[in-house]
Amino acid sequence: MKTIQQWLDDYGTSHRNHTNKLIHWICVPAIFFSIVGFLYAVPLPIPGMNGLITLAHVVLLLVLIYYVRLSPSLAAGMLVIGIICLWLWRMIAGTGWAIWQVALGIFVLAWIGQFIGHKIEGAKPSFFKDLQFLLIGPAWLMSFIYKKAGIKL
Repeated sequence: MKTIQQWLDDYGTSHRNHTNKLIHWICVPAIFFSIVGFLYAVPLPIPGMNGLITLAHVVLLLVLIYYVRLSPSLAAGMLVIGIICLWLWRMIAGTGWAIWQVALGIFVLAWIGQFIGHKIEGAKPSFFKDLQFLLIGPAWLMSFIYKKAGIKL
């Protein structure tokens, strides 16, 4: 199994261009948020929970287990991000907007941005090589925040 640093270094090889990195700072969190939204739109039929537990809760738990295996400290940061995403989708759900439609709009626009960034970079997105890179992208961004804050991975 690769270490978190190996994953981050490998991901970084196709993310060196300043413009592509900037686009990723916007689009990777947007994609993560939109996917949580798609999953949040699927309530789980758990008696007594009245739809409060969604597929997003279960999938985020599994994603956190993945991150813990790579880096417990990074998993802690991603837990905070996951909680924020869930809270924001709960607020959006309260507006009466169709969650899946909001998520779809964000998802499409963010992926257009990602592909523009990779066109500028001149490199294919990393997930074409390994689907795990879809989870490494958010961790890669978090690693920069950790480095600035002096937090070890």
